[in-house]
Parts: sequence; C-alpha cells; structure tokens
Amino acid sequence: MKTIACYSNKGGVGKTATSVNLAYAFAQAGQRVLLCDLDPQGASGFYLRVKPSKKLTEARFFEDVKRFTKSIRASDFEGLDVLPANMTYRDFDVFLSRMRNKRSRLKKALVSVGGDYDVIVLDCPPNFSTLSENIFKASDLIVVPVIPSTLSERTFEQLIGFFDAHKLPKKKICAFFSMVQRRKKLHLETMETMQKQYRKRFLKTVVPFSADIERMGQYRAPVLTYAGRSVAASAYKSLFKEIKKGVGPVK
Repeated sequence: MKTIACYSNKGGVGKTATSVNLAYAFAQAGQRVLLCDLDPQGASGFYLRVKPSKKLTEARFFEDVKRFTKSIRASDFEGLDVLPANMTYRDFDVFLSRMRNKRSRLKKALVSVGGDYDVIVLDCPPNFSTLSENIFKASDLIVVPVIPSTLSERTFEQLIGFFDAHKLPKKKICAFFSMVQRRKKLHLETMETMQKQYRKRFLKTVVPFSADIERMGQYRAPVLTYAGRSVAASAYKSLFKEIKKGVGPVK
C-alpha cells in the first residue's frame, strides 16, 4: 500500500481537484484506491457524490476500526472508494492532543484498512497542526499544488521550513504549479524563481487555470470523465504519470 497526501498549508490552490483526479487516474490504471477526505468541508466526497457518515466522529476515526471501515463508500467509478469527511473532523487536533503517540495515529488508522487497497489518497485541510504532522508521517509522498504567486511562494517556504525544523524527510515533498495563467508575468517569473530555488522538489507538470476544472462542482466528477481531451485533463494525466513514478511500485 502507498499513501499519497494532497496537501498545502494554503487554501484555494486546487488541492481537492488534484486529489479527486489523481485517485480516479490510479483507479483507471487498475489500482484499488481509497480517497480519504480529511477536510471537514468534505469537498472530495461532494465531487464524487458520496455522502458522509455522521457516525464517524473524530474518536471513532482513530479508535474504532469497524466503524472506520463501515464508513467507506463506493464511488460511481470502479476501483475507487471514498471515506468522506464530516464536520466533526474540525476537532481532530483537539482529540489528537489527548492521545498517546499523537503524531502517528493516522498511520495506524490507515494501516487497519490498507490490506484492501493499493493506494490511499489523502485530501488534507490547509493548515499546520497535529493532524498535518500525522499526515507527513503517514504519507509516502506529499503532493503540493502551488499557485505561482507571492503568497504561495511564501507558504511553500514555510512548509520547507517546517520540515527542516521537525527533521522530517523533504524528499517526500513533491510540488507542482497549479492554476497557472501563462499570460500573467508574475506567474511566469515566480515559476522560474521557484524552479531554480527548489529544483529537486518540483515536478515538470503544470496544471493550468481552467474552466474545465471549475466545472467539477457542476458535473460532480473528475475532469478526466467529462473533458478527457482538454488541456486540464492532459495535465492531470501527466501529473499522474510523474507521481506514479515517484511513489514507486504500488503492489
């Protein structure tokens, strides 16, 4: 089993769209995939038409394997299951702070269902917290969408700094530029600067700002299903290939 986290400490960067399209691409490649939504807003579940289980509270998420497993839902796509979020997830950090081995509880919960899946994709909330530390420890790869702007550049620096300060392996960080508008000079300049500064951390794939991606909320499906020949779909296919190579064999 491989665990891939779609994470950013900045919101609004295309994290959930990336999670859904990557999970779908892995499933289409014949892998058994669980998309685990850790964001209380529950956008991944919404995109895939999966309603959350109100009975999976923060305590049961980490301690009740049976309830955790029963809360997993099949999506409309073969090979892709979803563990949808609910609003109780906003209290994850409060609950984790009271637990022993609080920074490794997520990994333990995922291992309990790992035998049923080849790949687990985590759609993560945008913050630094005890939960995010769990995510960093549990993941084999941390996929970070970065909008090429000044604020995104700053938050990526904060992420690198956090890994340095906590002696976490930066080789897990796998960033790519998201929501790119090439007509914007700032985007082009920021991409050039960050690629030079963080050359080892950035993938080659660039995901554009696209109306086709924005329509995910309308179609409630991955871009690859309703706009398969679009520039956005091509970008996600390229991203999948790079990430599949980076994460290594999944079986």
